[in-house]
Amino acid sequence: MKLEDLEVYMLSMDIGEKVWSIVIKWDDFSRNTVGRQLVKAVDSVAANLSEGFGRYHYREKKHFSYYSRGSLYETRTWLVKAHNRDLLNHDDFKLFMKDINIIGVKLNNYIKATRSNEVQEDSEEYSL
Repeated sequence: MKLEDLEVYMLSMDIGEKVWSIVIKWDDFSRNTVGRQLVKAVDSVAANLSEGFGRYHYREKKHFSYYSRGSLYETRTWLVKAHNRDLLNHDDFKLFMKDINIIGVKLNNYIKATRSNEVQEDSEEYSL
């Protein structure tokens, strides 16, 4: 399986590009304060999934998936702040929040699957 086969990764990449295309148009102050934090957080969702995918052990994969989930929650916070500060219109905000919720469910499912693979790896390790 390739990283690009993971739907949660591809959705994370997509939302990162959508956020970028909006933030890049903001004025300097907004882009350098809220925008910088928002882009960093949203890009970390996919980046941590990618790093975990490249790790050998399931424990490490799970560990980076948790980082990814933390970045997803951080992204949600920055989206709320951007919306509250009138940097994001209501329609874009609603779409982003819908995307965040979908990614969250898929990410939790990925973590659950990784956890079950970790248990299997541990039992194989002890049976040797």
